[in-house]
Amino acid sequence: MTAAERGLLLLCCPLGEADAQVLTMAQFRTLSVRAHAQTSRPADPLRELTARDVQALGYGADAAARIAGLLARERRLEEYLTAMHRHGFDAVTRISPAYPPAISEKMGMSAPPVLFTLGDQALLQRRCIALVGSRVLQASGRRFAETTGRLAAGEGYVLASGGANGADSAAQAACLASGGSVIVFTAGRLLDCAAHARVLYVSEGGCELPFSTPRALARNCLIHAMGEKTLVAQCAERTGGTWSGSQWNLRRGMSELYVFDDGSAASAALQSCGAERLPDIPASLALLRPFQLSIFDGKSDEKRKK
Repeated sequence: MTAAERGLLLLCCPLGEADAQVLTMAQFRTLSVRAHAQTSRPADPLRELTARDVQALGYGADAAARIAGLLARERRLEEYLTAMHRHGFDAVTRISPAYPPAISEKMGMSAPPVLFTLGDQALLQRRCIALVGSRVLQASGRRFAETTGRLAAGEGYVLASGGANGADSAAQAACLASGGSVIVFTAGRLLDCAAHARVLYVSEGGCELPFSTPRALARNCLIHAMGEKTLVAQCAERTGGTWSGSQWNLRRGMSELYVFDDGSAASAALQSCGAERLPDIPASLALLRPFQLSIFDGKSDEKRKK
């Protein structure tokens, strides 16, 4: 880990301290730019900043004390990294080449400064298909999720999902059984995840953080950003994580969004918001293409409805 990455961890990661007032990625970038512009130190000018130095960069006294206090946590960082590595965990920072390009490019400054992992980080560089859906599935939704998992494995995609009961678990199990690989963005403690061949567990914020609704919602965003295409096996109408994550995706264009048309009002509602309709389980993930109305084909809209 480079000196710059350690500086980012100090400034942007709680390191197990619940009351740590860490910086956002955008705040870190601003500080880094100011520090590099006003110093001749070639390595990492952030690491040795005092509160007075930070004030000289244009920050008020309170903000300067906050930043200097974060940078002074070197001992805590060593303890945290030692404990993390003891459990087989690793960290990839936003300024590391190992950080998933799909997330950094799509989410920009809102991408998590640090991702904590258990498993093969190389999966973060692979092409991904994302699968989301309800925890309680109808039989058709389960078949859709399982087929998506098998197709991802067979077509060379990594499957990105959330590790929850229902759609997530069904798709992940099918993918692994077919020889594929899975990225699980967990909303719970990374400490509770068991190492598994061909599975990479990913958590933002820290290894020890427990499940919370805000973490689950943030995890859903990472799943949608990671996938080239995101498939919705089943959802509830206008409520729940699958719905909110899909709306976030549609507003920001994170990935092509497809919803299985199971005849439900929820599926129809998601289509009305812009999701692509899948009338049946796809024969191939690679061949999925968003519908585009041709100005030369007045019958295109009728074809889409069938």
